[in-house]
Amino acid sequence: MSSFLNRRSFNQSLALGAVSALAPHAFAQSKLEKIKVSISVGGKASFYYLPLTIAEQLGHFTAEGLDVEISDFAGGAKALQAVVGGSADVCSGAFEHTINLQSKNQFFRSFVLQCRAPQIAIGVSTKNMPNYKTLADLKGKRIGVSAPGSSTNMAASMVLARSGIKPSEVSFIGVGTAVGAITALRSGQIDAISNIDPVMTMLEQKGDVRIIYDTRTLKGTQDVFGGNMPAACLYAPNDYIVKNPNTCQALANAIVHSLKWLQTAGPSDIIKTVPESYLLGDRALYLASFNKIREALSLDGLIPNDGPATALKALTSFDPEIKTDKIDLSKTFTNDFARRAKERFKA
Repeated sequence: MSSFLNRRSFNQSLALGAVSALAPHAFAQSKLEKIKVSISVGGKASFYYLPLTIAEQLGHFTAEGLDVEISDFAGGAKALQAVVGGSADVCSGAFEHTINLQSKNQFFRSFVLQCRAPQIAIGVSTKNMPNYKTLADLKGKRIGVSAPGSSTNMAASMVLARSGIKPSEVSFIGVGTAVGAITALRSGQIDAISNIDPVMTMLEQKGDVRIIYDTRTLKGTQDVFGGNMPAACLYAPNDYIVKNPNTCQALANAIVHSLKWLQTAGPSDIIKTVPESYLLGDRALYLASFNKIREALSLDGLIPNDGPATALKALTSFDPEIKTDKIDLSKTFTNDFARRAKERFKA
């Protein structure tokens, strides 16, 4: 079985190498292998996936000749399951899932980055834990995450590991990334929360949480992870990318087009573009959240050179099943599609 996997990986690498060798304009002129594409996402209304929403709402997918259907799940782990199970083609999710999958001999690859910082904040309930002092106080507590196994869960596990707290020594509870998460914290169902915006800014500004770790800014990300940490991206099975290079290029084009738009978009542009339900009933707080995470958005869709290694280090800090020497980071991403899209849109 191992030799088969190695042989298959080698063949996929060759195929992707062949894809890379094509001229930049080949994709624009070539016919899409698939027009209908299903994308799974965990928490579409969050800023973590804003570029995906912009591409959908402004017709950037349609402009590339794609008919995209987006299915929203409670968290990234559930969105990933949809692709693994075959009910979705591509996942809009956290980059580190590509490493996790490879450790299980499942080869997936990121092909365009949406966010260059995780945007995850960890906070303790001011109601349930008013006397919080150190991470050790979280031992035995209930921590709300978007969904078990998702990036919010991984971030919390990594931070807890710094104080020698194992994931099994706390209770992780899935609360989603919208109103349900806010309700769970305010009603006392959870003692702490690891989540994304606009949820965290809303809880923070109302005094419901005290933020103890924050990766909504580039500086905060460097402080927590010690390097660049790629976050939301589009990733798919290697086989899918090899068989559908023109389709993947079209997807990358749409995302990079959206990233370019976001570079100059003002608050009113965002409000006009996203669905009303995304605002969670408070337009001012939604915009405050956007200003807080703005620099976390990727500028050009490219995975930073040191990003994959940072993600691997974070995962191995709390998951003993992931062995550094068993992971080939070059097989977790390709910047070829994003690079062509960047050139096209001058991002």
